[in-house]
This record gives sequence, structure tokens and C-alpha cells, in this order.
Amino acid sequence: MTSPPPSAPISDYGLLGDTRTAALVASDGRLDWLCVPRFDGEPLFGRLVGGPEAGTFRVGPARPAAVVERRYRQNTATLETTWAVGNARLTLTEGMVAEIRGHLLPTTLIVRRLSAEVETVDAVVEFDPRLGVRHRRPRVHQRRQALVCEWGSLAVSLGSAPRLTIEPGRPASITVGPGRPVTIVLAVAHREPLIHVEPAAAWELLVEDENRWRAWTAEIDESLPFREHVARSLLILRLLTYSPSQAPVAAPTTSLPEDPGGVRNWDYRYVWPRDASIGVSAFLSVGKPEEAHGFLAWLLHASRLQRPRLPALLTLHGRHVPTEREVPGWPGYLGSAPVRVGNGAAGQHQLDGYGWVIDAAWAFAQAGHLLYPETWRAVRGFADLVARCWQDPDAGIWEVRSPAHHVHSKLMGWLALDRALRIADTHPLPERQRRRWQTARDAVAAEVRTHGFDPTMGSYVRNYGSQDLDAALLVLPLLDMDSVDSPRVRGTIEAIRDRLSAGGPLLYRYPPGRDGFPGTEGAFLPCSFWLVQALARTGRRLEAEELFQTMLHHASPLGLYAEELDPATGAHLGNYPQTLTHAALVQAALAIRDAPANVPGSG
Repeated sequence: MTSPPPSAPISDYGLLGDTRTAALVASDGRLDWLCVPRFDGEPLFGRLVGGPEAGTFRVGPARPAAVVERRYRQNTATLETTWAVGNARLTLTEGMVAEIRGHLLPTTLIVRRLSAEVETVDAVVEFDPRLGVRHRRPRVHQRRQALVCEWGSLAVSLGSAPRLTIEPGRPASITVGPGRPVTIVLAVAHREPLIHVEPAAAWELLVEDENRWRAWTAEIDESLPFREHVARSLLILRLLTYSPSQAPVAAPTTSLPEDPGGVRNWDYRYVWPRDASIGVSAFLSVGKPEEAHGFLAWLLHASRLQRPRLPALLTLHGRHVPTEREVPGWPGYLGSAPVRVGNGAAGQHQLDGYGWVIDAAWAFAQAGHLLYPETWRAVRGFADLVARCWQDPDAGIWEVRSPAHHVHSKLMGWLALDRALRIADTHPLPERQRRRWQTARDAVAAEVRTHGFDPTMGSYVRNYGSQDLDAALLVLPLLDMDSVDSPRVRGTIEAIRDRLSAGGPLLYRYPPGRDGFPGTEGAFLPCSFWLVQALARTGRRLEAEELFQTMLHHASPLGLYAEELDPATGAHLGNYPQTLTHAALVQAALAIRDAPANVPGSG
């Protein structure tokens, strides 16, 4: 049976993860995306953007059925989907085992269990793995314990209890009776022995993982505003952090479109130091310094060969990102082609990244953690480069492919120098180097105030000499370059909110169509959370809380966010779920927590 083209909205997909790779599962039980052995590996199931020939792994009701409940078990990464099938209820409980240390276990272990209530239910298992961009079928053989599929150095096993007869590419009909669940286990091995895990043991491992996630989330401050949503976002950020290196991937997917049917389809399965640094600050602020320390250690290792230059993005192991190329024959999500592997932004100069990274190091030091000497040397090198190169044009946070004097980039260059100077208050620094940083920092501020501000608009602008706005400028109140009470800061916030509005709490990141790419795009979700931060920082806490609450209604049914949203339809756009959006949500909630009550005259 050939699967129909994917029609589920992006927001219909739930995330399963184990801190090494991740799967996306639709509400019909269809697992349509999984790369192995890592987030940036080859797709084993790629139907999401590769079409039916790219493979899927469906476990669910035999015929279309209404979903009556779908949720993550509280404070865990285990997903439950329940369908109404006649008078019966069929529930799929599924997850990936994250903790494998101390066990003889495969690196990737997916556990999926069907259970029925009231009466017996007809269900189906469709297992159709196709590896890589050419949809390679496996070499298949049956073992006593499981079905085994092999592609050279990669092998997977599919076991079940009770034992099912499954052939790749052929849907298998099964029945699930009350009190007689069916457990299916997928194990993946890459350049290592293939380890079969008995279904009962795999289920117990998943339950143990749930307990660990509950303990992890229990450490999050109970007094946080919107704590349930913050905890879910932190858990998503942790799932998207590659545990062997502690590097957070921007998203687990490639080529989910920003403009459905168009060409704005990018590969996000890499590490942007900017996005990761925002996550570091979020983890630090909720009392989880281990995650922050892990990333800084990774960055120190990853940047060593290119220092003092900070790459715009890196692989999970800190290497060069592959050259961007198009995958021939892949139809893309809802016909959005091309599907891309690699990312052309890897070679760009993005000045703002230095600001985010050094600000994260400052947050780490401010929390009472001394930087290791080698880490401090790396930060000093970054600051020296900013002091030398801040006057050069760059690609900016939005990675336009024609460099310009982006005001946000200059502001983040100022932040890099300012935070490096603050770190130097508790770390050794030659006086000559300190003076050089101070001189450059003051020069950046003077130039930006002169060339980056439009008096007729009462706002900072996107580029020197332009009247376009940039929602990234909502970071202004967080920098301390201008006072939060400054008319320039408040004027910029109001101008962005008015002129970049996409309706309600939604914002475009810049005027649509002003980036040199064909087509258009949706509202950029991190910008709305940056607006929450800006309002809270400038004394408008009640307004910030209302905006945050409204943004919660734009989450997927499972509390996940993509990068963008179609303002007309509410459809999620772009790669999903998005690290930057979830990190911005956490920081917005923290800004509300730390904000004073509304300042008179501020609203």
C-alpha cells in the first residue's frame, strides 16, 4: 500500500527525542521524520519532506479515527495519543530512551505501545524504512527475536510483544485487546553491535526515563510565571541538545517551508552559537548551570581552529557545515521544493553572534562561576576581533546574502565589548587591552546613535540610511547602552510594534519581501517573545503578561513552536520545533518574573 502525500499541518507533529536525535510523529501515529544516528544524519524515515518513497513508521488505528486526547505525560518526554474507535479507546504511548549510560543499550531506542480500553480494536503497523536521499531499501532478515534491516554500517531491529509478523513496506494488521497491550521496539546501531532489547525491558527503560525527566523538571523554580509552559520549553531545549557534545541543534528538521510552495526551505540541523547562547542564559536563570557550562565547553572546543573568528554555525561536533546543496527528486513538504542539505550561511560574517556568546559567558560569570583560563582567552579573542572589525558590514542576524551595516549587529558588537569589560572586573586583563575595548565600545555607541537612529521616526532602524525597521532591535532594553527610560528605546519599541505588526501579538522580523529572496514569509515567533521581554524590561509588566498569555494560544496542541506563523491561518511555518523560539519564550517568562510592577506612565 502506498502512503498518501503528507497532509498534516506542521503543528500536528509531536516531538520524540533522546538528546542525540529526534523523531516527528503525526496525530495518526505516523512517524514521518527520523535521522540517524544523529540529528544531522541521514533520514531513516523522511516522508515529511521526501514523500511516500522516503519511508514512514506508522502505529495506530486501522481506519481513520478521531483523536480524543493527545498530550505529553506531565513533565516527561513521553507522548500519548488516544483515538475513539467505535465504543473503544485506542492509546499510543511512545518515547525514546535518553539515558543509556551504565546499560548495554543501543544509542537510539524507540518504544511504542498500543493499548485498548472497553473492547478489542483493529490497528495497523506500517514499517517502511528508507535510508538517505536515495531512499535505499534495506537488506532484510528475520532473527528469532526481531526483524533486522541493514545498510552497510547501519542496522535497525524491530521487535514486538506479542510477536508480530512484519515485512518492510507492507502494512500489518493487528488487534489490540483490553489488558493486552502491543509493545513495539525499534533499536538503531551505527558502526556498533546491534543490541536487541526485549519489549518488556524497553518499556521499563522508558518508565525510568520518565522519572528522570520528572526529577529534572522538579528542579525548576516553582514560583516562575507560566511555569508549566516554561518547563515544557526547557525540556524541548534539552531534548534538542546533542548530549555527546552538549551542542543544541537549531531544529531537528530540514526544509520545512517558511513560504509553503516556495523556495525558502533551509537545513537547520546544525548549531548556531547565537541561538545556543540564548538557551545558555535561559538555563542559567532557572538554576541549571550544567547545561550552560556544557555549551561553553563545546564552544571552546568547536571554535579553536578558527579563533578568533566565530563561525555563524557549526556541526554538532564543531566542524564545518556541509556545503548547501539541493536534494534531487524530493518533493518537499506540501510541494515546497527544493529540499536542502547543508547551509550556505556557514561562511557568513555575523557580528551579532559575538555579542550573544560573550553575553552568555558574562551571565555564567555573573552567576558566580569563574571562566576557565582557556575560555577567558577565547572570549578575549572574540572581543579583540569585534574591536577591530565592528565597522565592517555583515550578514546580520537574518543572514541576508548581501552584507550591510545592520544596526542590530552594531548593537550586539557594543554588547560584546561591554560584557567582556564586565567579565574583566573579575578576570585578568592587561590595561592596554581594556582601554582598546573601552575605546571601541564608545565608538560603536556614538556611531549607532548618529547613523542608526532616525529622528523623524523616533526609532532605531534596520540599516544605516534606511527607514526600514528590524524587530531584532527589541533587544535594546536588555543591553544598557541607552537607559530603559530613554525616548529612543521606547520609541523603537513602539515603532516596531506598530509598523512590523502582523496582527495581535505577532510581528514580522522586517518588512516582508525585503531580503532578496522570492516569495514572502510569516510572522517571526521569537520576535513576539522579545517584545514581551522589552515590555517587561521597560516597566510594562501587565502588558507583557497579557501578550505572553496570547502567545501561548499560538503554540501547537502539544505546546511546541516553529520559527514562524502564518498570520492569516495560524499555521506554523519553518523548521520545527525551533530552539530559538523556545529559548525566547523562557527568557520572556524570566523577564516577567524579574520586572517591577507597572511603572506609572509606562503603559
